[in-house]
Amino acid sequence: MLYLPEAALDVIKIFTLGVLSFLVAFVLTPFLTKVLYKYQLWRKEVRTQAVDGQDLMYFQKFHSEGETHIPRFGGILIWIVPAFLAILLYLLAKADLGIWWISKLNFLDRGQTWLPFFALGSAALVGFLDDFLQVMGRGKYIAKGLTLKQRIILMGFIGSIGAWWFYSKLEWSSLHVPGLGDFEIGIWYLPLFIIVMMATYSGGVIDGLDGLAGGAFAAIFGAFAGIALFLGQINVAAFCAVILGALLAFLWFNIPPARFYMGETGMMGLTAALTVVAFLTNSVLVLPIIGFLLVLESGSVILQLFSKKLRHKKLFLAAPIHHHFEAKGWPAHQITMRFWIIGVIAAILGLSIRLLG
Repeated sequence: MLYLPEAALDVIKIFTLGVLSFLVAFVLTPFLTKVLYKYQLWRKEVRTQAVDGQDLMYFQKFHSEGETHIPRFGGILIWIVPAFLAILLYLLAKADLGIWWISKLNFLDRGQTWLPFFALGSAALVGFLDDFLQVMGRGKYIAKGLTLKQRIILMGFIGSIGAWWFYSKLEWSSLHVPGLGDFEIGIWYLPLFIIVMMATYSGGVIDGLDGLAGGAFAAIFGAFAGIALFLGQINVAAFCAVILGALLAFLWFNIPPARFYMGETGMMGLTAALTVVAFLTNSVLVLPIIGFLLVLESGSVILQLFSKKLRHKKLFLAAPIHHHFEAKGWPAHQITMRFWIIGVIAAILGLSIRLLG
């Protein structure tokens, strides 16, 4: 019998689950898209106004057609596939089939993956409701659906549950500073968790060009899989790998011309799960580095709003910043690929800094 050290088996487990997730999502996608197109599950109206009520001149110029002819709900892949694999492999492990490697592949773990799955599933369902309201043309938001305020509040509520669990149940109350160690912050851990949850979700504005969000989040979850592996949190790493596999399958069909959009069901699920993974791996301070593109995108929107309010003129031609480059004449695929490069470099840098600890 071939002997492999435990560390090698852990790496094989993580890569196997990532590939398995990709294959399942890849096979599932044609059936999903068939349903989405059959029932025309896309927005029935084009967004015409920004959050501050002003006209979206550049957005309408480049996105008027796609907004009403490409389905949403592509993000379903990102939470359905990981949940399916987790339940299937857990049941197979519990069945005690006498096949050791099946038990090894089980990554549903109360101590490591219950919380990420809770965040992923609960936030994704809120996003699913928003997407459903948008395609049905219901709600008061600019493009129908839940308002931004409602989504932020719901993400804050999910964040408060996570914060309470970490602080009260897991008794976590310290913040890790790479290279320096852990610093006790006490009760401040609770608002920090909630703020990070909502701030991470604000980076969801990155979902504005075909392939952009999928590539960005693939780099982010790949980095956190590496962090979790080095910390010995094998099932957290496996969770990130499964998300990564589903993201790559989504990206296969989302690159230009996109077959579907991620929608809020994917974006809310991803950002909530990412927040929990960052706290589980004690890597909150490197999250803005690894997720630099999310910071860049949400930051550009905030700066644009402040500039309009205080200076009465725009800082960028359009916001988020990928629309600014689009307005300057950059082709969409060029923006996407250059942002991918930036995202990968930022993810590697953040991973390296975290490993100092």
